[in-house]
Amino acid sequence: MIVYATHKGGRYLPLAVSLQEQPTGVRNLYVNITNQCDCACVFCLRHKKQMAETSSLWLKREPTVAEVQTELLAAPWDYIAEVVFCGFGEPTMRLAELTELLKFVREKFPTHKTRLNTNGLAELHWQKDVAPLFAGLLDTVSISLNASSAERYLALTRAKYGMESFDGMLRFAEHCKTYIPNVILTVVDKVENAAEIEKCRAICRERELTLRVREYEDS
Repeated sequence: MIVYATHKGGRYLPLAVSLQEQPTGVRNLYVNITNQCDCACVFCLRHKKQMAETSSLWLKREPTVAEVQTELLAAPWDYIAEVVFCGFGEPTMRLAELTELLKFVREKFPTHKTRLNTNGLAELHWQKDVAPLFAGLLDTVSISLNASSAERYLALTRAKYGMESFDGMLRFAEHCKTYIPNVILTVVDKVENAAEIEKCRAICRERELTLRVREYEDS
């Protein structure tokens, strides 16, 4: 699926099915543009979650910008609260397409909030400061902090950039503060214990960032 909604029980549903199940109320619209990822997180659902063919997030091929735009235009916008670019891969791996689509959403649906869910490693991947590209396009960026130290982070994420990945992710978060109103860092409960989560809170407090503890999904 390129666009979808989430429902209780860790279910990803096409928007038409989502509306049948929940005909009233708003929901987030999730946008999936790639399977590529520069992490191989030990807790990731990419290799654990079983999905039906009709509701799979595994893309048989990467959609073009035009294909994503077509699906966005067909979405039930009266029932959409926030547009979230995430997917089963890392959306910043397709940085040019991502920013073009964010501009499209801003132009066509200016009253809707936008969010990017990311591992925060885009600047390491592209070897440049990419945060300015999101100025005026994103209301929120949600960055996977995952751990309180470079060693623990690398053990959990197995990021391809090695030990520098942790500092690179935090540097990206700091850069985003200038251009994006809401910068949130996340950890996953059950993956980290209470002591580790508190260390993550301290990291966020030091940088005037918000920490969100995400619910662990195991299937």
